[in-house]
Amino acid sequence: MASMAAKTYNIATLCLPRDMCKAEKNEMATKLGFYRSRRVAMVTSKNGKFSVRTSAGGTPRSVKTINGKVNGVHVGEGTLFGNKNSAELIKDSDIDAPAHSSLHGNFVEGRFVYRQTFVIRSYEIGPDKTATMETLMNLLQETALNHVTSSGLAGNGFGATREMSIRKLIWVVTRIHIQVQRYSSWGDVVEIDTWVDAAGKNGMRRDWIIRDYKTQEIITRATSTWVIMNRETRRLSKIPEQVRQEVLPFYLNRVAVATEKNDSEKIDKLTDGTAGRIRSGLAPRWSDMDANQHVNNVKYIGWILEQSVPINVLGDYDLTSMTLEYRRECRQSNLLESMTSATASLAEDSNCKNNSINRRPDLEYTHLLRMQADKAEIVRARTEWHLKQKHKLH
Repeated sequence: MASMAAKTYNIATLCLPRDMCKAEKNEMATKLGFYRSRRVAMVTSKNGKFSVRTSAGGTPRSVKTINGKVNGVHVGEGTLFGNKNSAELIKDSDIDAPAHSSLHGNFVEGRFVYRQTFVIRSYEIGPDKTATMETLMNLLQETALNHVTSSGLAGNGFGATREMSIRKLIWVVTRIHIQVQRYSSWGDVVEIDTWVDAAGKNGMRRDWIIRDYKTQEIITRATSTWVIMNRETRRLSKIPEQVRQEVLPFYLNRVAVATEKNDSEKIDKLTDGTAGRIRSGLAPRWSDMDANQHVNNVKYIGWILEQSVPINVLGDYDLTSMTLEYRRECRQSNLLESMTSATASLAEDSNCKNNSINRRPDLEYTHLLRMQADKAEIVRARTEWHLKQKHKLH
């Protein structure tokens, strides 16, 4: 049998009762060796656990999972024993499909929109058993990165295209706005669509919508602006024409958040005199760093919310809107301060009708995350909160 390729890709694992797989001394009980030239994959078993792998020469190949799920979503069934030969589990029609078609997501609407599904895991929820704002932001970021990878544009950078990698350029987010209609619960499946468009001469806009997979209700909308930075000098750069030509075929003139509903107003700067709450001594951890060697932008949300928002607000209100303006990057060696100032309750304004149509917030806060040493701003933020339904009933 020919030697196996240097890389393999685990596609699915099937656990069976031990008496169905009698292997001595942990040796392979079944090994069907198939390689790319023969348009097949490999099924192996060890200690009662079966694994399906594709060969790794060139583009990874995909195989449907056996009686399994992709990220918790059931995708197909197969019979390992009985009248079927094991090799029949691997269908030629599946082998030609890109790996991301079942594992990551897929393109819709003529490859302009990238769509991916996720299950809300137990470690992604808060005390009320619903997804947190950090969870939503992480899912948006994951979908965006998979969009770039699946498009065939990815270079060797974190979300960078090939032409960007050649020039040592990376994408950095400057502003993001997210509106949450409803938070998913533990075990719910969500479907995320993302697409990109130009933002001025030297920026790119990326939008997302999150749907409840079962009902197809849109429960979250988000929009963001990105610019290019040199990975080594850490200075912003114009978009090179070669990069522009790479991403131009993927531009879609569509917005997730309507212009009149987008929070585009400037966020006021907080000072020691205007901030109602200040927490100092916040230290980034090594695990807070991302592949671009700075603190992941989602990490800032935890510092903003957990460190300076009153605990009763976190428990009694839902965070329904958040806008972040990123001013500078942060490294592990920096100590930070989190500052928050409350705005008067908008719902108490007699001229405003707070109902399900206009969804006026009950509370609004302005936030600032800054360096503790020189007070340099890292990110400004604005949040809107609605009283949770269970509290409105009392």
